Amino acid sequence: LDLSTRKLPPSCASPSSCFSHTSKCSMAGQQKSVTVCVTGAAGQIAYSLIPLLLDGRTFGPDVGVHLRMLDIPPAVNVMKGVVMEIEDVGFPLLLSASTYTDAEEAFNGVDVVAMLGAFPRKAGMQRKDLLEKNCGIFAVQGKALDKVAKKSVKIVVVGNPANTNCLILQKNAPSIPKENFSALTRLDHNRAIGQIAAKVGAKPQQVANVCIFGNHSRTQYPYVDVALIRDGEKANPVRGAVGDDEWLDNEFVSTIQERGAAVIQARGLSSALSAAMSISDHLRDWVMGTKPGEFVSMAVTSDGSYGVAEGLIFSFPVKCEDGKWEIIPNLPLTDKGRERMNTTEQELVEERDTAMEILDAK
Repeated sequence: LDLSTRKLPPSCASPSSCFSHTSKCSMAGQQKSVTVCVTGAAGQIAYSLIPLLLDGRTFGPDVGVHLRMLDIPPAVNVMKGVVMEIEDVGFPLLLSASTYTDAEEAFNGVDVVAMLGAFPRKAGMQRKDLLEKNCGIFAVQGKALDKVAKKSVKIVVVGNPANTNCLILQKNAPSIPKENFSALTRLDHNRAIGQIAAKVGAKPQQVANVCIFGNHSRTQYPYVDVALIRDGEKANPVRGAVGDDEWLDNEFVSTIQERGAAVIQARGLSSALSAAMSISDHLRDWVMGTKPGEFVSMAVTSDGSYGVAEGLIFSFPVKCEDGKWEIIPNLPLTDKGRERMNTTEQELVEERDTAMEILDAK
């Protein structure tokens, strides 16, 4: 499918400011465009994500999308089937859709990469075994990005262990700025919002300034101490609205930490629809900016904020503007909160050290 000559409806106002290097708006109807690569493109998350990349939700209602799908050779026919479905839907913003099995070809000149593909953890596998498999995958893909991607490329790693896979990718793409790499914790963030909204009888859109600290794992720390429930002009603290610190400090935290496993137990498959929505949310806010006065969760390179070891890919509260993220500093932490931060940081340090040991041995 190649629709690269299609002209979009004329408009000279786009909410997206970070694709300004692409073709400019004109009265002839030429529009901004973004080239997006999805890895693991034959999988269930990609199947839910692709429509969100093509319908204006993620990059803006007048930004055309060149979609590239990357997966392993046995998945070629599945990807071809997805392209057929994309063609049948007729997304107005779609400029082209193509499939690849070679990372260098898929990443050449891309603006955004959603890295869904990773080696899945299997029964009996230890963490080191999983990291060894993924070190091989993400080292190769990192080198490919370093060689052919734009230096302004935005990358979100989803395949687990996402934080450390992101670090491996970053180490193998030294010419790309570190701030262009991120890992997904927006799924955990959205889960936390959903649990709070259900508890108080609010809409999820009313809940703001929840965040996830740390690893996308069972050690993550869902933080709500400055979170708010918005009600028109009013904003009430979540702790006051919930009125149950015991629940917030214990059951709520464990529910978010274990939510992925609960979904697998219930449906026999990992989260796909919610994961796809959270990837779209992550990219949308990174590209178009967070709401004024609000922050979200992104796993990004630690600059030492909150005492976290520099260089770790660690989830922080961030605000986004003009295509850049900024860590929100100095949110208050209780002793228990600090303990949870230390636990998740230690896990990430151990993962980092294991991954670097594997990379050094190759």
